[in-house]
Amino acid sequence: MQADAPRDIPAPTASPEPRRRSTRPRTGPSLLAPGAAHDPYRFYGMLRERYPLSYDAPLGAWLISRYDDVTAVLTDPRFTGFPQDGAPRGGPAPLGLCHGSPRCLPADRYTVVTGTVPDGLAERVERTAYVLARRIARSTRADLVEEFCRWLPAAPAGDGPCARDTALRRTALASLLANLLDAPDLLAALRVEPALAGRAWTESLRRDPPVQVVLRRTVAEVALSGGTLPARAPVACLVGAAARDPGRFAAPDAFDPFRPDQDRTLTGPAGCPAVALSRLEAEQGLRALLDAMPGLRWAEGFRPAATGLLTRGPRSLLVRPG
Repeated sequence: MQADAPRDIPAPTASPEPRRRSTRPRTGPSLLAPGAAHDPYRFYGMLRERYPLSYDAPLGAWLISRYDDVTAVLTDPRFTGFPQDGAPRGGPAPLGLCHGSPRCLPADRYTVVTGTVPDGLAERVERTAYVLARRIARSTRADLVEEFCRWLPAAPAGDGPCARDTALRRTALASLLANLLDAPDLLAALRVEPALAGRAWTESLRRDPPVQVVLRRTVAEVALSGGTLPARAPVACLVGAAARDPGRFAAPDAFDPFRPDQDRTLTGPAGCPAVALSRLEAEQGLRALLDAMPGLRWAEGFRPAATGLLTRGPRSLLVRPG
């Protein structure tokens, strides 16, 4: 699991004066306030409605929370990577499970069947998933974070920082399992139709993105829905807020793999090895768990709790295997 401390956030600075166009961005509540990390989605809702573009003085960055603004920032050439300002323009923005590496492009040695997963790795993931699931099935009580999510993600050598960093994939997998264990009917449907796992994975990444905040910097003045950003301004794109924007998603707090407005915009570039590998791990992991434990359910009295500021997910998933 990722640490909760926001190590890559810049030091606080004095609030810069924005240029006036239509609406002047305001200094608003801080992402570093104690209640924000405890219940970020309530905090995000307040920002979207009242402070869609505001300067966070303790953080030293502008906060952007609406879906249209966040997705625009992540693709607009007037923004660059931050704190790595040398990130290539036109390349993938650091997002979701992707670090924004210029290597996040399809390669000839990747198979067509599994997207951009290196040859041979799919079999390794499947084998590992079944070994772990069968071991857990012999227990009367287990923690899926420690005994499954921690060990399933594979780190192929030589495929860049995205594929080698397994921590975010562990967090994303834990969130998926938590969402499905909260929906026994969906688990039952997955046993009958395993292909639903792909939609469940995409929906879980939307509802509970492992990366909640993506840092960028303007290279020119930019107008957004809440006002205008000055040039050379650090910007915190609140992916967690954008992913639950009711202006984009119906019933945004609900976990619904069948939603007609499903969106992969916030999950990272399709050519990134980590994005394809995480999807494979989720699909193979679910299949192995359901095959080995038809009666998988929450341990009595347990409720999962997500934690974290920049990255977020459950730290434990206590279950009864069968």
